[in-house]
Amino acid sequence: MLSTDSELKQLLMSTRTIAIVGISARPERPSNEVARYLLDHGYTIIPVNPACDEVLGLKCYPSLLDVPVKVDVVDVFRRPEEVAHVVDDAIAAGARAVWLQLDVIAPEAIRRAEAAGLTTVMNRCTKIEHRRLLAQA
Repeated sequence: MLSTDSELKQLLMSTRTIAIVGISARPERPSNEVARYLLDHGYTIIPVNPACDEVLGLKCYPSLLDVPVKVDVVDVFRRPEEVAHVVDDAIAAGARAVWLQLDVIAPEAIRRAEAAGLTTVMNRCTKIEHRRLLAQA
């Protein structure tokens, strides 16, 4: 699991495509806010939520397995008990990394992701870490 600033910075710098699993169409929700921020900072965002057809003007997919492009990072906005399924899909989809957002703590799912060769981050926010490590002052 990545934890140092240099590891997190390298992951963020080498990432181009981020699937936001559990994204909400509601602008006030953290998942929507984070996706907007990442879009504004040059990332390709793939919304994933079976309840939405479109988020932020982008086609929303029902699951990671429906996404037609290679995903670098799977950014997870789901309850901890729902992460194992997301990790299984991330492995099957060939993602490079799984990033669990703040308060999403699922150590067993992280162990499975790492055993499959994925890079992992847990209990951190992509927006906060990007802003802290990479955003221009």
